[in-house]
Amino acid sequence: MFAQVHCRTRLGFALLWAASLAACGSLDNASERLVSGVTPYKVDVVQGNFVSREQVEALQPGMVRQQVRDILGSPLVASLFHADRWDYVFTIKRPGVPAQTRKLTVYFDGDVFERFEGDAMPSESEFVSTLETRKSQRAVPTLEATESQLARFPARPAAAASGAVPEPAPALPTSYPPLEPSVR
Repeated sequence: MFAQVHCRTRLGFALLWAASLAACGSLDNASERLVSGVTPYKVDVVQGNFVSREQVEALQPGMVRQQVRDILGSPLVASLFHADRWDYVFTIKRPGVPAQTRKLTVYFDGDVFERFEGDAMPSESEFVSTLETRKSQRAVPTLEATESQLARFPARPAAAASGAVPEPAPALPTSYPPLEPSVR
């Protein structure tokens, strides 16, 4: 009796081991198919606050913290140990494009803005132009209509063509029926 149970246990472990090896082999084939044809979607990772050159130029010494926050937004890092500074860090990672990181540190004297240090910030339009990676390769069609194509559409009324003021639209009702019945 014990020999039969022991034999069945060994057979079960052998089958489990064989199935595990077969599964590993099928995963290898799946990864090869993935690499050869279909690639997974990779997400753009954006962290922090984008600060533009226009925002930095709007900062003036003597502003209070709330004014700086209104211009730049909430800082990514505001440490209790460095209460006189705010750090703005912006990182964007996109597939196929080198990661962009920009840092700006704003210094305060008490509650009053004193100065800033950091990377040269791009203007908003410069930054947006760097985001466009999937340029359309299709040519924009020319929008032209021949006289025969235009003849299929009715001509505009003379009043609209001459610039006359059109008649006002009819007035809307001032009362509406109730949404629910009055008796319940």
